[in-house]
Amino acid sequence: MGSMKLLTQSPTEPNFVQNPYAFYEKIRQQGPLVYWEDYAMPCAISHELVSSIFRDRRFGREVPPEQAKAHPPHLEAFYRIEAHSMLELEPPRHTRLRSLVLRAFTTRRIKALSGDITSLCHEQIDAFPDEPFDLMHAMAAPLPVRVICRLLGVPEEMGPQLLGWSNAMVSMYQARRTPEIESAAATASQEFSDYIRSYIDERRKTPSDDLLSELIAAEEAGERLSTDELITTCILLLNAGHEATVHSFGNGVKTLLEYNTPASAFAPDAIDKTVEEIFRYDPPLHMFTRYAYETIDIAGHRFQRGDEVALLLGAANRDPAVWKDPAVFDPTRCIQTNTSFGGGLHFCVGAPLARLELSIALPILFDACPGLHIVEPPQYANVYHFHGLERLMVSR
Repeated sequence: MGSMKLLTQSPTEPNFVQNPYAFYEKIRQQGPLVYWEDYAMPCAISHELVSSIFRDRRFGREVPPEQAKAHPPHLEAFYRIEAHSMLELEPPRHTRLRSLVLRAFTTRRIKALSGDITSLCHEQIDAFPDEPFDLMHAMAAPLPVRVICRLLGVPEEMGPQLLGWSNAMVSMYQARRTPEIESAAATASQEFSDYIRSYIDERRKTPSDDLLSELIAAEEAGERLSTDELITTCILLLNAGHEATVHSFGNGVKTLLEYNTPASAFAPDAIDKTVEEIFRYDPPLHMFTRYAYETIDIAGHRFQRGDEVALLLGAANRDPAVWKDPAVFDPTRCIQTNTSFGGGLHFCVGAPLARLELSIALPILFDACPGLHIVEPPQYANVYHFHGLERLMVSR
């Protein structure tokens, strides 16, 4: 174990769920790498260490093959999808999948969504009630799902169903996993796969100008993207494509309101900085794990092949070695680097879309509702290592 400090903190304890940053500040004093007993693994805290492990090819997402364990039969459907996810793979498979997705997920295609995002924002806002309402339900959750449906070419009325499946699946990554959560995830995985499979068959017959048609075309051009890989990639884009954006939007609006952020922060020449600071200040994902692929000495600790390390993004983003007054939200801050989207080979494919959605939605929201204010203390959901609001009660 070396000189690493051992720390205990339940990730489901209510105070921690509402404010993990107090814990991060406490452990930061112990050096860049500490051992978090509840997760039984070392955790990188400093911005420098988190960033360097993200880029270090001696660490990766895939468990070394000789250490892979058989999955329990009741979770077969869930892990069948995981098996083809570029998020969980390393080169060469990762390289091929990612390049196919990037070929379809171009800057041009993302920019072309601007008009859609704008009209969807106005639609959601026009439906706001006059009495206090939950902004998560009224805008933060439906908006990204509708955007990703349009991008993929999946019918928008499927949005609520996709949301249900997706929530059930991503619950598998929470600290509070239970047998009920597992069986719901397995069921959702099966239903989601069946739906996407039938939808792919339909799109093969009648291609259209959407991401799914483009991925099918890549598959048929002999790029060997199997139907299973295609299904997983769609599910990954849907799950990853909205989950984090929902939380970023909710966390961001909460922060903007708590800080009485001036309208100048939403001006066309200022909004990009504001959005980056939102991602830094209260990111939607607080932990990413990596496996070591060889014996590696880092920060006074020796990792053996197969050892896991957790990268604490929420802690790295508030490292005083990088940012002045990191616990203060400052929309004029110049951010050179942001670990919220990961780094290295697995840098988030959806980062440009998430940035675009927030940079369009926030100015529209605050322009339409200049008097927007919080009416009851916002509640974060017990979903660590995600970090997002359960509800955000506001009034206009």
